[in-house]
Amino acid sequence: MDAQAFPLTWPDTMPRTPNKVASKFKTGLSAALKNVRSSLGLFSSDSGKKVDNLVISSNVTLGVERPTDPGVAVWFIWDGMQVCIAVDRYAKVEDNLQAIHHIVEARRTEMRHGGLHIVRATFRGFTALPAPKRRSWRQVLEIVTSGPVTTDNVESAYRRLAKKAHPDVGGSTAAMAELNTAKTEALKEIGA
Repeated sequence: MDAQAFPLTWPDTMPRTPNKVASKFKTGLSAALKNVRSSLGLFSSDSGKKVDNLVISSNVTLGVERPTDPGVAVWFIWDGMQVCIAVDRYAKVEDNLQAIHHIVEARRTEMRHGGLHIVRATFRGFTALPAPKRRSWRQVLEIVTSGPVTTDNVESAYRRLAKKAHPDVGGSTAAMAELNTAKTEALKEIGA
């Protein structure tokens, strides 16, 4: 599973919601995170099957609690299935997280009243294709030489591509995050 916490890793099989709506949830971000983790823990306990490789993916990062894309995708492995519950219906990240909590709670209700086979059937709808593969830093920075790469090569490529990737000039948060990650990885690899 190549899902990452930041930037948002959205499943290819799920369409995005173009028009966000307000929710009636009154849960803050930290409480919603706690609710998702707790409901998944209870789900695991109820089913007798581990929830492994949990990744809560969003565009929330240090200093950006209100990203322009408030979608959240919760990726995990359960009973041999890679599952992704992704919600972007609401305008706030915490509301999308809280919705995911309620979806997991609904699976717990199904288990209590219908059994494990019903939950397995329901989760087939959430079965995720593998998360999109991350591109190497060379691909992101468009550095095609197989020879030695210098700090100047990396910085030059970064500046050139940032002029297109930055959200202020028509790019996106995800594109800029990918570019920042590539620069960091490149500099680390070349020992700069």
